[in-house]
This record gives sequence, C-alpha cells and structure tokens, in this order.
Amino acid sequence: MLLPIVDATVRLANLKSGGLDLIERVLATDIKTVQADPKLKLATAPDLGYLGLTINVNNDKNKGPLSQSEKVRQALDLSIDREALNQVVFNGEFTPGNQWISPAHPYYQKAFPVRGRDIAKAKALLKEAGAPLPVSIDYMVPKGAENEAVAQVIQSMAAEAGFDLKIRVIEFATSFKQAQAGEFQVFQINWSGRIDPDGNSYIFLHTKAPQNDGGYSNAEADKLMEDARLVTDPAQRKALYEKMTKIVLNDEPLIYLYHRKLLIAHTTKLEGYKQMPDGLVRVIGLKLK
Repeated sequence: MLLPIVDATVRLANLKSGGLDLIERVLATDIKTVQADPKLKLATAPDLGYLGLTINVNNDKNKGPLSQSEKVRQALDLSIDREALNQVVFNGEFTPGNQWISPAHPYYQKAFPVRGRDIAKAKALLKEAGAPLPVSIDYMVPKGAENEAVAQVIQSMAAEAGFDLKIRVIEFATSFKQAQAGEFQVFQINWSGRIDPDGNSYIFLHTKAPQNDGGYSNAEADKLMEDARLVTDPAQRKALYEKMTKIVLNDEPLIYLYHRKLLIAHTTKLEGYKQMPDGLVRVIGLKLK
C-alpha cells in the first residue's frame, strides 16, 4: 500500500505502525530513524534533478535590483554557503551543486566548480551595482517542512550580505500559477530531472520556453542549446554546454543549490524494491512476504 502526498512525519509513522508498506520522500533527518528500525529498509538513488532559485529577470513587475543587475544576482549566489545548507537541513546527505546537473554527471562542467561563500565579494558586487540596502526581495516558497527550512537558512545567510528576503510560503499548485503569471521575484522550486542535460536546461533557460518563468533570454545561450540538440558526439556536446554554462553562471537567471538523494523506505516484508534515479516508484515485480 502507498500513501498519497501527505506530511512526511505522518507517512513515516504509518510505515512504522504497519499501516503502510512503502513510502517515498523520506526526510533526510529521518534516515537514522529508518535505519535503526529492524522492520524497515531504506532505498536510495541520486536524483537527476536539482533544487534552485528561479529569478524573475524579465517579468518582475516591481523592477527590483535583482532583476535589473546580474551583479546583484551574483551577490545573492555568493551569500549562500551550499555545504552549510546541506549540513543544517539535510544532515549532509545531499550534494551541493551550481549547475543544472550534479557534479557526478558526465556533462558536469568541472571548469566551473561550486564556489565557496564570499560575503565580502557579495557586498562589493552590491556596491558596484548601486543597489540600495537592504535589497528587499519577494521569496516564494512552496509549503513543506524541508522547503521552508531551506528558505530560512538562505534568508539568514543572505541577510549578512545586505539582502532582505521576505519569505512567502504558498501552496505548491498555487505557486506554479503565480510563477507562470510572473508574480514573484525569487521562486524556490525543485526539478525532478531528466537523464540528458537538455531536459534540465532548455525548458527553463531558452527564450520563451514553457517553464522559463523568469523570462530569461540570451541569444548566444539559445544558439548553444539549439546546437547541442543537433550533436550526438558527447565530447562535442559537452564543449557546447561548457560555453553555455559560462554564460548562464554569469547571468544567473537561476541559482542552483543542491541535488537531492531520493529516499524511499519500506518494510522488510517487501522484497525486490530498487529505487531508480528518475524518482518514480515501480511496483511491478514486488512481493510481500
């Protein structure tokens, strides 16, 4: 038996009591609890996607500093300590990242590694941009314990650089409607991911692509994404993506933060379960003892 989307604590309680046989989206902070229970097993896999901060660069109705200057967006990025975020919220179980694919992916661009936090440089960039301090930003976050914890940590970190992130917690479905309508300045959202890097980049970064909610547009980046779709040789494609990565990391229309570990828990009565990186739960072939 699988449980619909409800609070993670409720899911785990039902699993432990025997009311459920398998649950998905176990919290990273509950890993030790699952592992300590002899009646439970934990199945994991690296996620294909990422969690990031989508910046409303062209649809921002208030025309705030964040949408008007890449230096302000770079400053926000530099104010975030990804490894500390991972440790505080996820007990170090996830993978800090700065690109649309994880550092373990063959197409990850090692020439652009995750940068460390640099408050001094962040403040200098805000000064160069002439942004009035503090930089006030509407920060839309889908409701959920982990989502809200991430937002609170980022809010605290960014404040040290001169940002005032005003967290606005909203229901998941409503957040998508508001994102498509451009009613946000920063939207914290997870993408489940695709195997090919095109599936993690084109629909979010290409001009007028269906999920490009921030309205990002860069003709050079567009051309590189289009060219990468026409090439099958991995080395040639990676070279194209390297050029694109340089552009996107400078423009910062989306600040990539980390890549999740998929966490599935089930009873020891369930045999044959294996978690795949696409995040889908496959029940064909499973047996209950």
